[in-house]
Parts: sequence; structure tokens; C-alpha cells
Amino acid sequence: MSNGTHYEVLARKYRPQSFSELAGQEHVSRTLQNAIDSGRVAHAFLFTGARGVGKTSTARIMAKTLNCAEGVTHEPCNVCSQCIEITKGTSTDVFEIDGASNNGVDDVRDLRDNIKYLPSHSRYRIIIIDEVHMLSTNAFNALLKTLEEPPEHVKFIFATTEPHKLPVTILSRCQRFDFKRVTLPRIIARLREIAGKESVTISDGSLALIARKGDGSMRDSLTAFDQVLAFCGDTVNDEDVATLLGTIDRRLLAEISGALFTGNTQAVLAGVKQVDLVGYNMRQFCQELIEHFRNLLVIRSVAKPEEILDLTAAELDELRGQSLHMSPLDIQRRLTLFLKAEAEMAYASFPRLIVEMALLKATLLAPLVPVQELIDKIKALETAAVHTPSLPWETTRTTAPAAAPTYESHHRGVPTPPAAIPATPESRPPSLTAPPSPTAGSGGVAEWGRFVVFVNEKDRQLGSVLEHGSPLKQEKGLIEIGFPAGSYYLTAAQDAEFIDDVQRLAQAFTGITTAVKVKGIEAGFGDAPLSLVEKKKSDAEQRMDELRQEAENHPIIKEVQRLFDSSAIDVRPL
Repeated sequence: MSNGTHYEVLARKYRPQSFSELAGQEHVSRTLQNAIDSGRVAHAFLFTGARGVGKTSTARIMAKTLNCAEGVTHEPCNVCSQCIEITKGTSTDVFEIDGASNNGVDDVRDLRDNIKYLPSHSRYRIIIIDEVHMLSTNAFNALLKTLEEPPEHVKFIFATTEPHKLPVTILSRCQRFDFKRVTLPRIIARLREIAGKESVTISDGSLALIARKGDGSMRDSLTAFDQVLAFCGDTVNDEDVATLLGTIDRRLLAEISGALFTGNTQAVLAGVKQVDLVGYNMRQFCQELIEHFRNLLVIRSVAKPEEILDLTAAELDELRGQSLHMSPLDIQRRLTLFLKAEAEMAYASFPRLIVEMALLKATLLAPLVPVQELIDKIKALETAAVHTPSLPWETTRTTAPAAAPTYESHHRGVPTPPAAIPATPESRPPSLTAPPSPTAGSGGVAEWGRFVVFVNEKDRQLGSVLEHGSPLKQEKGLIEIGFPAGSYYLTAAQDAEFIDDVQRLAQAFTGITTAVKVKGIEAGFGDAPLSLVEKKKSDAEQRMDELRQEAENHPIIKEVQRLFDSSAIDVRPL
């Protein structure tokens, strides 16, 4: 550029001058053109949307269309004096007002007084108020009546990025048009067109970086393109664009994610070091990592990712190839780690450390075996184990008759076989036939069990005490019972009334007068048989040991433990 020549930035030089040049807002341009062709042009419009998507440009195009010297048509000619004046901003009948700097009630009153006059040489006086949400409440109130019933020669066009800040009374008096963010392919196509007009050599990858920097704003993308051309000249290379715009090269993101999924921690940390060396913000890097893995997840989860992701065809193909051997679940688990790390970085003093830790966790994350695969393996084992013993909880068990439960007793360490259970009380023997010593045989111990059952039927309170006693001696006309020394049961059994009641029930059970003696025994007294409570507890523990051993040795249980790398915690009979 020679000295003294005025340079016009790309955003102004290539500003849309007709509806056909308005990129990405076809729904707005088509509606306005149809309204113009049918003569249904409203008196007030509200254009809303993000910055740099064409709101003010559309307002100017609309003004040129209504005031074009060639007549009201759906496209301005851009060659008549009216169109040229509006393009240059010198028209006396089109007022462009900045709502941020003219937001007082006095400014609106002046405007309201001026619009009463007819246009000087145009069809309409058009009022364009940019960032209209910046007007004060009093200014809005002063505008209400004029906005609802303006003169026939006046049209209002409002533009704002924050429509929620406008009073409902203003919104209800305008036709609202919501402008969309411009898609990445549309921005790239426009940048490629401008690069051709400016004779600039640039790759599609660099154009994608510039377009992504614009974040859906055509004006921001053109501003970034202007900055790149000022730095690189007519020949642009990818490295210069990435360095100048402060963006991470997508190839580096691809390399880091590829190393992550192959478990290469060395390459992952080397990638973080490279990001840090160029001075790139670590939180921004983490956000780009999140976006990268989000793209991978969408590609692996839907049939047509191009309809969801704002990516070029080349980028889609590259990501498809990278995600080919990744499951959606594996990607999602790692994406969760990065989301957590990004949230922690807002308050962290060592952002690089947080990123490194998140990447290492994601790299060393153990793969998950699908649940259906585990179920299929277990079913296969069950099929193969048809002839193996059944599981403990599948075993059928028989129960003793409720009328006369069996009592099995043994001396401590010496088991004794159970005695037969009488079917009816009438079949009970007339006397206790136990031998003099409990070690002489098993009949006396069994008789003691039947006697306690008999007592329980007559007096549950007496029976509950006797269950904790051991039959030390059982002779004709004598029963000697031992209870743990110092226990509550010994104290209760030594009560004279208790002994009288037991003697009375013993006489009823044996048919003869029977004396009952109670004595205390020390814990671990080797010659005393187990009490009913101790015997029941011992049998339960022995049964549980058998069940645990049976369950742990079952081939299906062993295979489940191997698959899940687990161990049995508890075994419970059903």
C-alpha cells in the first residue's frame, strides 16, 4: 500500500450491499423481500442476534430498498444517488443513531420532533437505532406513542444483541427478526471468496482457524483475517496463523488425543509442554480439548454428525479416522475428566498441573468391559456347568416337624447323634432314661432337649432360661443343670420359685418326683455339654462355613470373581 492511500478494512470493504450478499441469514432476507413485494412493510422492525451477523447491514439494505430511485424493489440498485448516500452514511433522510451514546429522554424527544417533517428527497425517513437496549426507561417511554402510531413516511429499524433488556411494550410494537450465528462453512466460503479477490494465497486449514476465531460472527472473522494479512502479507502459512491468533493447531490436539488413547504418557505430556512454550492459556487449551473430545463423541454417537457439528468436510473426515477405534463410552469418560479439570482451573494457581493430571488420568484410564459381554460370558458358563453341583441357595432343604423339633446335642468337641422324636406327647417315656454320666451315651442329652421343648410349651419364660443351661447330670429322680457363672440365667435359675416350677414340670414329664439342682460352671468347662443356645449357634456357624466353602468353590462363582477381580464378602442362605 503506497503512502497517502486510505486503507479500508475488509469488514467495511466487503460489507453486504444487497440481500443476496447477506450470508447465513436467508430466512430474514426472504421474509423482508416478500414483505416488500407484497406491500406489507411494517412501520417498526427489531433485528436481534449476536455481534457481527449482519443486523446493521440488513437495516441499511432495507433502507436502500425502500428509498431506491429505481423504485421499491426487493433488491437495491446500489448505483442511484439514494443508494450511494445510504451506503456512505450521508443521506439526510436515513438517521443511524447509536443507542449507547444517545440514550437520554431529550435525545428521543428531539428525534420525535424531527420525524414529523416529510423526507427531503426520499420516500421514507428511516430511523436506525443500534444497540437499542441501551436506551433509558424514560427514553423508551417517550418513544412508545410515536412507535405505535408513526407518520406514514417514517420507518423504525432497531438492532440489539440483548433483546431481553427491552421493555415488553417496545417488543409488542415491532416485527422481530432473529439473526442466526453464521455457520463455519459459510464463513470459510466467504473468506475464500475475499482471499481470491485480494489475491491472497492461504490454505483451507488457516481459513478454518480464522473462521473459528470469529465464533459465528462474520465481522469478527473478517477482522481476524485482516490481522493475518497485515502480519503475513499475500502468502499465509498455517504456523503463522496459529501463532498470531493464539489458537491451538488442531493437528496438535489430534496428536495429544491419539497418544492419550494409546496410553503414551510421554507424548501426552510433551504436547502440554509444547502448548506452554508458545504461551497459550492453559484454560483455553483445556476448553479446546473439551470441544475436540465433544466432536469425537458426537461423531461416534450419531449417524449424521455433519448436521450437528460446525466443522468442515476435511475436519470431519480427519476426526472420523481418529475416532474409528474408540467407543463412545471411553470418549465420554475422558470428556468428564476434562470438564472437571476446566472447572477447577478457575481457582487454581497451577493450571498446567491440573491439565497434566487430567490428561494422565485419561491416558491411564482402564478400559471398561461392556455389561452385555459379561452377561454373555456368565450365561455361557452356566450352560457349560449343567452337570456341576447346584448353587447353595438353589439347594432344597427339609425342615423338621413343627410339633416336636429335634434337638441335637454333643459334648464340647464330641458330637452325638440325634434321638428319635416322639410323634405325640402320649408316646413320651415315663421317665428320664439318661445314663448317670453325660458321656455314657447320647440318649440323656436328647431327653434333655425334649424336656426343654415340653417346658417351653407349658411356660415360655421357664423354657427360655433352661435353653441356656447345660444338662450336667440326668438320673432317675434327679436333674442337675449348669449355667455360666455370674450370668443372669444362673441367678434366675437359683431362685426357689423357679426350681419349684421346674420340679413340678419335670414330674409331669417323667411321671415321678424329680429333684432339680442348679450350679454355676466356668467358661470353657470341658465336661459340660453345650446348651441348646450354644448348640444352635454352633450348628449355624458350621452350616455357614459349609455354605461359604460350597459357594466359593463353585466354578461360576470363581469365574465371576475372575472377571470382576473381586472376592466374596458374604454368603446368605435364602
